[in-house]
Amino acid sequence: MKHIIQQVFHSGKFVFGFSIFATILLIVIFYPLFVPDPPLTILGQGTFFPPGIYVSVYDSLSATSYTLNLDEAAAKRIASKLSQEDRQAVKEWLIAAGIPEAEIDPANTEQLLDQWFANYDSKKNVPGMTNAKRNYYIRLNNALKGLLSPDAATVSQTNPQTGEMEQIDTINQTDYVNVSEVANLRLLPLGTDNFGRDILTELIAATRVSLQIGFVAGIIATLIGLTLGLLAGYVGGVVDDAIMFVTNLFTVIPTFVLLILISFSIGQEQRGAFTIAVVIGLTSWVWTARAVRSQVISLRNRDHVNLSKLSGHSIVHIILSDILPYIASYVIMALILQISSGILAEAGLSILGLGPRTTEVPTLGLMINWAMIYQAHILGNWWAYMPVLVTIALITFSMNLMNTGMDQVFNPALRD
Repeated sequence: MKHIIQQVFHSGKFVFGFSIFATILLIVIFYPLFVPDPPLTILGQGTFFPPGIYVSVYDSLSATSYTLNLDEAAAKRIASKLSQEDRQAVKEWLIAAGIPEAEIDPANTEQLLDQWFANYDSKKNVPGMTNAKRNYYIRLNNALKGLLSPDAATVSQTNPQTGEMEQIDTINQTDYVNVSEVANLRLLPLGTDNFGRDILTELIAATRVSLQIGFVAGIIATLIGLTLGLLAGYVGGVVDDAIMFVTNLFTVIPTFVLLILISFSIGQEQRGAFTIAVVIGLTSWVWTARAVRSQVISLRNRDHVNLSKLSGHSIVHIILSDILPYIASYVIMALILQISSGILAEAGLSILGLGPRTTEVPTLGLMINWAMIYQAHILGNWWAYMPVLVTIALITFSMNLMNTGMDQVFNPALRD
């Protein structure tokens, strides 16, 4: 056993795949110890907050103010409000409003804003402009107002005695606060999803649940396929015919279609993560059974098996002691592929809305489903779905790489 393990870990592909998979497991295990927040807790009162560090505006007002004269501050402030897409949109509106294109320079921010404020009228009817586009320009105009003004912002509060607003402070454009001195801040490396939940915390929990589903489904499918394949391959005869008849029935019906039908018939309230894993396992054993059967057929007439028969050993003893050890490496590789397939199957079901209940725990497939329903891919909110896709790709890639590395070790035809 020690020699076999050394051989496996001498395979570069296996080590690389194992390293990726082990890293994912370690993150899944240790992240909740440092960030124990429930994965489905709503943090943001809104949808799809972009990744970044969020500082309490209220607490920053009471933090110590520092005056910094930064030459590039105004340019950065403008750039944050006026993207290249916005500049192009301003140019398009000015051209539609009758301004010659030669007089418009999107790169000249001050000139562009002067032209915009001198000509923009929200009530002006520009030919060909849709209502959605008109609302976009209204929002853009509100964001650009006062962008170049050097005036300070006034902070006021209501006087409880007179009921009137009174100025209590002013904030200049040169006023800065140290982030470490602000009482409340929150790091959201992957932003929030459509419900305002921390995507990173949700992703870690979803990865853990999807891995659990994959392991349960993979173990069930491998055990069923291994048992049926061993019996069909060694016993043969009527047993082989009966098992292969059932196997061929499952082969004719596409596995994923069967999975969809069963999941739909179970109903939303009964579809827990474990239930989905069992369903996936019960429908994914076919190719394992056929592959194990072919391996057993090639082994059942070997000399050591015939010698065990002559010694009077039982069928169970012969299968477990004389055949199973010779296909153990193949069974392990089949288990790895079944786990990977189980994770992908759960993701596919959840995207269709047939995965586990959405009110209990997140899964990788459910996160994609939520992102699709709320049009994250259309709105350009990549952080809602891209990390999930990368995680699924890394898991399946690492497991398939481990399988390839083991195949190179145990398959004589592929050895160097």
